[in-house]
Amino acid sequence: MASEALVTSDVGAVLRDGEQPGRALRADARRNQEKLIEAARQVFANCGSDASMEAIAKQAGVGVGTLYRHFPKRVDVVEAIYRSDVDVLVNAAEEASEQAGPWAALAWWLEAFVRYSMNKKILLSELHEALAKDPQLKLASRTRIVAALAGVLERAQAAGVARDDVDAEDVMQLIGSMCLSATLSEPQARRLLGMVLDGLRPQ
Repeated sequence: MASEALVTSDVGAVLRDGEQPGRALRADARRNQEKLIEAARQVFANCGSDASMEAIAKQAGVGVGTLYRHFPKRVDVVEAIYRSDVDVLVNAAEEASEQAGPWAALAWWLEAFVRYSMNKKILLSELHEALAKDPQLKLASRTRIVAALAGVLERAQAAGVARDDVDAEDVMQLIGSMCLSATLSEPQARRLLGMVLDGLRPQ
């Protein structure tokens, strides 16, 4: 199985349109938003549904007013974390393909999916509100994730190291439940991933 420290992609961020022209200012805004998203991720990991905007601001080392300027509502923070996690997962497919062989890249990406599923598990109850606010967000994110998986899977199949009678949608059916389980532990997720990888070997 791939190493646990395989994917270190930077956290992505979405800037608001129409604010402060100028490349340097946009870069500053992006860095500030990334800092807030990472702080929020840590607070949610530690506090779960009890995470507060005040705690996030404190973790980021900013005033709560700064946090509210970037994210007017708590649900906006949750959505930003989710979008960031999806970006990291999608980018992991390209990174894996550039740095590893076909089978290792597939295993690498599936390891990244385990991390994504564990992050999503932390936000599971919070995400309901975010996805209800933007119903297309879930569909668009899933489409991007399946496309990323298809890239590494098809490369492995072309190299003859993964069975050729499955597609990305099949594999998503196997691993997708990891994102829906509130009780899934990381050791269990890794055991399940090992079974999936065994099943993807050519028969």
